[in-house]
Amino acid sequence: MNEKIFKAYDIRGVYEKDFDQEDVRKISKAYLQTLANLTVKPVSQLKIVIARDIRNSSEKIHQIFIEEVLKYGVQIDDLDLISIDALYYIVGADQYDGGIMVTASHNPPEYGGLKMLSAGSEIIRGTELKEVVSNLEEFKLAPGKLNKLDIWSRYLDHVFSFVDLDKIKNLKLVADAGSGMAAINLPKILDRLSQIDFVGLFMEPDGNFPHRNPNPLAPNASDQLAAKVLATQADLGAIFDADSDRILLVDEKGNLIKGDQILLLLSKAVLAKKPGSAIVYNLICSHAVPELITAWGGVAVRSEVGFVNIKKHARENNAVMGGEVSAHFSFKDNYFSDSAFIALLLILEILSSTDQKLSELVKENTLYFKGDEVNLEVKDVQAELQKIREKYQGQIKDEIDGITVEFSDRWFNVRASNTEPLLRVTVEGNTAEILAAQTKELLELINN
Repeated sequence: MNEKIFKAYDIRGVYEKDFDQEDVRKISKAYLQTLANLTVKPVSQLKIVIARDIRNSSEKIHQIFIEEVLKYGVQIDDLDLISIDALYYIVGADQYDGGIMVTASHNPPEYGGLKMLSAGSEIIRGTELKEVVSNLEEFKLAPGKLNKLDIWSRYLDHVFSFVDLDKIKNLKLVADAGSGMAAINLPKILDRLSQIDFVGLFMEPDGNFPHRNPNPLAPNASDQLAAKVLATQADLGAIFDADSDRILLVDEKGNLIKGDQILLLLSKAVLAKKPGSAIVYNLICSHAVPELITAWGGVAVRSEVGFVNIKKHARENNAVMGGEVSAHFSFKDNYFSDSAFIALLLILEILSSTDQKLSELVKENTLYFKGDEVNLEVKDVQAELQKIREKYQGQIKDEIDGITVEFSDRWFNVRASNTEPLLRVTVEGNTAEILAAQTKELLELINN
């Protein structure tokens, strides 16, 4: 088993290369051992729920996982093909001891993996299981119980509870499912949205993801969506990743909207419904995010990058929602977990409440000039970070996630990738010229 499959948030690797069937069995036992310790229950008394995405390896991994846990008396309810936000919901709502989503998120087709939950839809990090796999206990054999579970009606009631359906008007929506789980969810959601003029792209589930990169933030991944929005004169476009926990938008002009701008749209609407609430954002979001949340009467809570961190701070601060640039949007009433489909419904409700176009709403919330994240391959990550510390030591705000440097007219963050020898660079300035100059200075420092 390649130890690199144990990621910061989940387990992921090329199936039958980085890990195989026997490794899945070990991971299954490590997961049960972890849950038993967390719940202070014997393994045979655990009750868990499992789901899978459409990718090619997921059906096999799903089958092996079920076979293994049933040996030890576990009750497992099987949702089969459903999006990950539905799993988050049911683990919390029905108070399961844990939940498993068989998925490799937005990775290429040859990848497989698992996302793991404990009670309350808390994330169990892949790195947490790494040590457990090396120290597996022996469990008593006992017959488990497998149930097939259909939660579609309950799940749909849940996501629609976040909006007033009667307030959603006749809008034209183009959605790019990317042949992933959104291809299964969207038709069921649209059955309750007869007023929406819907145009679907890549709505045939296919684990090979033949039409585009399963990561909607990959270069050119949203190009076909943007073209279709323009061709059909739609009000907006939406694009999902493979397991459909993330959503990005395209405005009526074909422009891709960044995750922090979507967070602002959602925040304004949520704060109108629940004034004074806390909202979590990550530290590479535009400074417009905390400034506008505060101006709208909310409490802005700054977080490290990563949806696990967003969720942690949301729980700690009882935040009504949280979000980040990568387009994870989590909601308190969804057990502090992310849901692309709740976000989509809220966006439809927002657009229905105004005569403004989506591009106009985004422009109102754009206060600064923010560059796209730049990823740089470096030989020695720590040496490069030290160069930044030395040059900008008087302007360092903090190092809670990489190094954040702030000036009166600009700021930047440089942080290490969790999985690769990369530095991730984010820069924002008061003007386009300031943004360009700071970016040039920073990249020259790192590259030299």
